[in-house]
Amino acid sequence: MARVIHVFRQPDRFVAGTVGEPGDRTFYLQATEDVRTVSVTIEKQQVQVLAERLASLLEEIVARFGAEVPETVPDDLVDVDPLEVPVEEEFRVGTMGLGWDAETSAVVIELLAMTEGEVDETVVLDDTEEGPDAVRVFLSPAAARAFAERADRVVRAGRKPCPLCGEPLDPEGHICPRQNGYRRNTDLADES
Repeated sequence: MARVIHVFRQPDRFVAGTVGEPGDRTFYLQATEDVRTVSVTIEKQQVQVLAERLASLLEEIVARFGAEVPETVPDDLVDVDPLEVPVEEEFRVGTMGLGWDAETSAVVIELLAMTEGEVDETVVLDDTEEGPDAVRVFLSPAAARAFAERADRVVRAGRKPCPLCGEPLDPEGHICPRQNGYRRNTDLADES
């Protein structure tokens, strides 16, 4: 079967979002251009890494190419709307790639479908017929900054981290490895 590459050269929208309650959320990246919407499933950690790497890439673009990149997200680019519904998964993201297209002054994000084996790096940003399905999105530096800001907010909107170990706290509590499972019994301490 031939490889499918979804290309969004001027997306109306490219966002990270979730479906579900904190602790049981599924993360998605969703690109929309005209009437076409593509949603891909992604891990929370991948969203976080993508946001961090985008911020680093934008700094490098300023240093190496002198491109104009806003330091903060312009208010008109802040997207707070939910994901477009219905959210239908095209594929689960395995490998991600980032680049700079100097010709169009655009940040390029490539999301490749998860595969059994390793992905040959030549299929990233390549239109070969073989390889995993992909989503390729071109963003202005300002839109990339806005995407990274929203992605960071989506990641932080989950469960609060434990102050000791950093693992997410469940509503029922959690057994913290930093305390070796020890929980202070406040009832016995009050009787003393």
